[in-house]
Amino acid sequence: MTLWPRSLAARTAVLLLAALIVVQVAGLSIDALDRVDLARLAQIRDISVHLSTLYRAVATAPQDDRAAALAAIALPPEMRAQLLPKSPLDIPNALPLAPDPLKRALHVAMLLVPMAPWQRPDKIVVRGDFPDRRLLVGMRLPNHREWLTVAVRVPPPLPWHSPSFLTAFALMTAVAALLTVWAVRRLTWPVRTLAAAAERLGRDVNAPPLSEDGPTEVATAAAAFNTMAARIRRFVDDRTFLLTAIGHDLKTPITRLKLRAEFVEDEEQRRKMLADLDELETMVSATLDFGRDTTASEPVAPLDLALLCQTVLDEAADVRPEAMERLAYAGPPHLTARARIISLKRALGNLVSNALAYGGSAQLTLVPPQGGPEGGVARIEIEDDGPGIPPADLERVFQPFQRLEASRNRETGGSGLGLPIARNILRAHGGDVTLVNRARGGAKAIVTLPL
Repeated sequence: MTLWPRSLAARTAVLLLAALIVVQVAGLSIDALDRVDLARLAQIRDISVHLSTLYRAVATAPQDDRAAALAAIALPPEMRAQLLPKSPLDIPNALPLAPDPLKRALHVAMLLVPMAPWQRPDKIVVRGDFPDRRLLVGMRLPNHREWLTVAVRVPPPLPWHSPSFLTAFALMTAVAALLTVWAVRRLTWPVRTLAAAAERLGRDVNAPPLSEDGPTEVATAAAAFNTMAARIRRFVDDRTFLLTAIGHDLKTPITRLKLRAEFVEDEEQRRKMLADLDELETMVSATLDFGRDTTASEPVAPLDLALLCQTVLDEAADVRPEAMERLAYAGPPHLTARARIISLKRALGNLVSNALAYGGSAQLTLVPPQGGPEGGVARIEIEDDGPGIPPADLERVFQPFQRLEASRNRETGGSGLGLPIARNILRAHGGDVTLVNRARGGAKAIVTLPL
């Protein structure tokens, strides 16, 4: 399972938050470096003040009393001072020489301490560095025979020592994250609106158009979508009008042929002609039903899907009383859905009739959506005990006029439009239907239907 989100809004929010974190870390790092530099300057200033004060107290004391004067001075815990007869340069295993910038900074800081010129050391030796957290400073006393050597332990700088830093950082990050999420949702709202409109158009070709206000890009996309929807509606209307006209024009000559067939003297020929005309009329009606968008004019209304399934089975039993024992329903007693009742009933009726015609039975199972019906997808399974369907034909049978039964007899093979009509109706509802073979034999139609 990948952690990368799927929605555009979530991905944009994640990228912006990641960029915000990177910018925050970079800014805080720069601030931390500046704080470290300022802390080091403050440490150099404090060290220089202590060194100058210490040197003046020792250098102005009589030579025999310098050790006592040094011992009488209260030094900070991080400093140790002693009188040595040699320079820190001559101390073996001492710290390395301090870098020139540190020596210059220390000299300048000591010069800023208000002292008389003769009270300042004429020579200073510095060893160590801030990264080592230790300094060794040697200042030559006026008699040139002793060095006042001071060892300094430098505490590490604390750029995050502020007690309110973490609280301020967390509050700033939270506010920025909320603003980012809000902005991303506002920016991606037109995309969700367009997707919802496309879903509505797939279910209802006469769905209301999108509002064409807002930013230029959003208004342009909405106008293009509305134009596309209008063209689809015109295409559906033109097709329906054309098929209706063809059906009307064909029914009249078929009726005339039936009347003329009654005057045929040969009984056998008259019977065959009337049977052919009845078949032709039925095929024309089925073709018109397949081509006509019956769901476009039927409104969507709430219905009890469980009762509808049981009604379809009851009507199938009325048509085929001998198959009543092979019809069964399993599922909840009630399940509310929003659909076009007549169209959905026809689709389920076609599937049940198909199961009876080819499998000899129909077991209908209604499976409610997981997690509750709100916004879920129900599943309807229609199983039979027939020979099943060749795997290569599981999808082909949904094409118009495709029949698995090889004969031309409509009583056994049908017109080949039942499954295509059922799929068209279910897809117009936002669902679908597929066929699979059962492991224990027979076929199963799986219907998905959004509630």
